[in-house]
Amino acid sequence: MPVAIDRNEVQRLLDEGAQLVEVLPEQEYGDEHLPGAINIPLKKLDAETTAGLDKDRPVIVYCSDYQ
Repeated sequence: MPVAIDRNEVQRLLDEGAQLVEVLPEQEYGDEHLPGAINIPLKKLDAETTAGLDKDRPVIVYCSDYQ
């Protein structure tokens, strides 16, 4: 179940081994992304594209929207 978390919680989870997934389009991810992030564009997010994620570790999904 998705929950919103703040920056401090993101850092704590990453320090404990969480996986960071950015759902930005490939071009935006290529231009600028968070260190260590995995790119799975939102339009391609499905069971197949997430199969490589470790199901025993938390997953943080991130999208930057400047609107």
